[in-house]
Amino acid sequence: MVSRRLKRTVTALIAGAGLALNAGIAGAGPQPEAGLGLPRDVSQDGHRIDWLIQVTMAFTVILFVIMCVWMLWATIKHNKNHTAEYDHGDARHQVRFAAGLSALIFFVVDGNLWVNSTIDVNEVFWNFSKAEAAPNVVRIEVNAHQWAWDARYAGPDGKFNTADDIITLNDIRVPVGAPVVLQLAAADVIHSFYLPNFRIKQDAMPGMLNKMWFHPKEVGQYDIACAQHCGSNHYKMKGTLIVLPAEEFATWSAEASANSARAYDAADEGAHWGWDWRAD
Repeated sequence: MVSRRLKRTVTALIAGAGLALNAGIAGAGPQPEAGLGLPRDVSQDGHRIDWLIQVTMAFTVILFVIMCVWMLWATIKHNKNHTAEYDHGDARHQVRFAAGLSALIFFVVDGNLWVNSTIDVNEVFWNFSKAEAAPNVVRIEVNAHQWAWDARYAGPDGKFNTADDIITLNDIRVPVGAPVVLQLAAADVIHSFYLPNFRIKQDAMPGMLNKMWFHPKEVGQYDIACAQHCGSNHYKMKGTLIVLPAEEFATWSAEASANSARAYDAADEGAHWGWDWRAD
């Protein structure tokens, strides 16, 4: 009896330890999104994208319901007992009605998208001078290749491609509450740096530099994906963006820079892929 109880106790402890270990491993990476709808928005400006999507969806649903009701009414009214009226549909009042209805739909739905997206792009998403002017801005160079993301931060000297640079692979860390500006390049084919939780993506292309920026507002771990098919292992091109409290980011960056300086090898030309930061 004692041995059975002991076995049960040991088994329960092992099972509990296994569950705790699994929970710890699961909590170490980005948490899966739950429920319906878009991934959780953790960007200061992500609500702009969500609003456009939601408003456009509302307009689309309203138009869909109107069309369904209209078709249902037509099938009931114009049933087999209704005398057919043959019409080419080219009468002046019919043309005016069709053109007016089309213009109304276009200006309400597409007009709203065009006006608000233009405002958002100019005031926020392409306003790099605003992001670069922030005193706590974080600058990162990202070099895409099949099938991974290389990231480079300037070290304490403030210059890229020097001995104290922080270099990571599929692991980008940023502080919460600070604008993050990325310059993107690619070593082989076209890739697309995609942050679903930040509502932003940008192509990384060989032979040119593209830019993007975002402003994280919530600590956590989030997915980095490639939104451009880039080869047979495209599905493997994943990374993790970790948003840290400012103090933890400062500690991490100092340690990472010191480690990079100790491991720096001037003869390792493959590691010196960085470029001089290009300001606007």
